[in-house]
Amino acid sequence: MFTGIVEEIGQVQEASPHRLVIAAKTVLSDLRVSQSIAVNGACLTAVEVTPEGFAVDLTEETSRRTNLGFLKQGHHVNLERALAASDRMGGHFVQGHVDGVGVVVAISGPEVDQTLYVEAPEEVARYMVEKGFISVDGISLTVTSVLATTFTVAVIPYTLQQTVLQYRKAGDPVNLEVDILAKYVERLQAR
Repeated sequence: MFTGIVEEIGQVQEASPHRLVIAAKTVLSDLRVSQSIAVNGACLTAVEVTPEGFAVDLTEETSRRTNLGFLKQGHHVNLERALAASDRMGGHFVQGHVDGVGVVVAISGPEVDQTLYVEAPEEVARYMVEKGFISVDGISLTVTSVLATTFTVAVIPYTLQQTVLQYRKAGDPVNLEVDILAKYVERLQAR
């Protein structure tokens, strides 16, 4: 379980179809082999930890369902360690189970009030509501508007500077995870 509050931006050192090696600093302070870590919002297992970074293995399913299969050496990724029971809950409950990959349509507006426009797959968009939670590349954000399969979120300067959103441009793939409550409500209503 995660909060969607990104702890640091890591940099991909090695990328292969089944493994990523990521340079990091902050998340290494107590990261151990076998622990969960969110990489662009996808919950992965640290399989190797060194003083310079860590490695995670990727399954074909993970590469297919997330934007991690697109990563190359030098790309930046959002990193967050798993939530400890004693931590403050600053974002929202993010499972790290990516629901789909969206595409950045645009990032526009003045520097102090930017808007991110994202086209979401239909199976993800159906769960979105204005003022609801959405995780975009592991960042806990609030949906500001929904139009068919496109949604917007407001991005403050701090979030832009502290996450991979600063590197995103139109056409880039982003991992999306909708609020788990929406999926539970749908399931209960179907019964």
